[in-house]
Amino acid sequence: MNSNVLIESFAEFARSKNIDRPTMMSILEDVFRTMIRKKYTTDENFDVILNVDKGDLEIWRNREIVDDDSEDIWDFDKIPLAEAQKIEADFEVGEQVAEEVKLEDFGRRAVLMARQTLIQRVKDLERDNLYQQYKDQVGEIVTGEVYQVWSREALILDKEENELVLPKGEQIPKDRYRKGDTVRAVVHRVEIINGTPKIILSRAAPAFLERLFELEVPEIYDGLITIKNIVREPGERAKVAVESYDDRIDPVGACVGMKGSRIHAVVRELENENIDVINYTDNLELYIQRALSPAKIGSMRINEQTGRVSVFLKPDQVSLAIGRGGANIKLASRLVGMEIDVFREAGDYDEDIALDEFQDEIEPWVLEELKKIGLDTGRAVLAVSKEDIVRRTELEDVTVEDVFRIIRNEFDDTDAEADGEAEPEQEAPKSGDAQ
Repeated sequence: MNSNVLIESFAEFARSKNIDRPTMMSILEDVFRTMIRKKYTTDENFDVILNVDKGDLEIWRNREIVDDDSEDIWDFDKIPLAEAQKIEADFEVGEQVAEEVKLEDFGRRAVLMARQTLIQRVKDLERDNLYQQYKDQVGEIVTGEVYQVWSREALILDKEENELVLPKGEQIPKDRYRKGDTVRAVVHRVEIINGTPKIILSRAAPAFLERLFELEVPEIYDGLITIKNIVREPGERAKVAVESYDDRIDPVGACVGMKGSRIHAVVRELENENIDVINYTDNLELYIQRALSPAKIGSMRINEQTGRVSVFLKPDQVSLAIGRGGANIKLASRLVGMEIDVFREAGDYDEDIALDEFQDEIEPWVLEELKKIGLDTGRAVLAVSKEDIVRRTELEDVTVEDVFRIIRNEFDDTDAEADGEAEPEQEAPKSGDAQ
């Protein structure tokens, strides 16, 4: 393989990979200098002249002529007079000899190795460019075409035919793809696996919803409205807390748009995901009330030390607060950064009993477990389901059943006594009283 064929084939390959001319020249020179070092130990006294457009390559070895008996004849940049005169008969001591080295002089194996090295260097450069390109785009939306769909992931090609991966776990559950479909997703992360960059996309990440809002709501893109937090159950429900830096702009109204025009575009992209947009506030109690929308809260107790909130609602509001599959309360808890416990309001009772009154029948550690989740009276315990108490405490089913039984018995006795006082049993009249 001569130099013209080698350089022209490399240049064509490099241009197909969008490698610029200076980088291409640098790679070529570096590979040829590596060949020189392998054959001559050093490349310090060599000039490499390249013309990529014409495919020309010239390698010149520069040495100084010394006397045949000189001690310097073994230096890499010296040549004995007798050897120099074989190149040109009228050379003299002290002159410089520039000797051209042909590519063929390195041997066929070295040339073939150089060709493989050139191709590998371009591929390495291409991988590095791909990594840097998408590393800078993490959190940004990209559009691609579905090339292949597997059970665990989908392979997406961008406009430059780069391979991107959309794992099943980063898809919206309702997503169904076929080859040729156009997909929008956010660049979730970029990994290096066995030296190869792997670009992982996501449609389930909160960042995807945030970028969609930026596309649809100019006030967010311009910075007049900021998104304080986003939490999602992909494909089901999402909550977005927004805040306006301009008092004249209603952040929620701006995000929803006229007749929902803006938010509908986002909802369609997310396979009809139910999106609640709420106004952010530093008032934690008000923020929690908005986060639990559409449920209306009766009262709440906030324990910032434990990071828990006890919320009390009317029975018809409990299901709204919890949401289908518990989605609403889970998202609300994540949005405000606190664990929210929902309780049914006990109602208007004439009498309630503090849990401490049951110390003779219920062990103190059990009472403490109940108090940790905001249950400090008998009515409060009975207003919560057994399953909910088991889930939120360290108590077992049997223990909770015993607690329920003891408390109910106490209230039954209390109610019976109250009924007896209200309607005392009348005695039968004596015979003398009848007269």
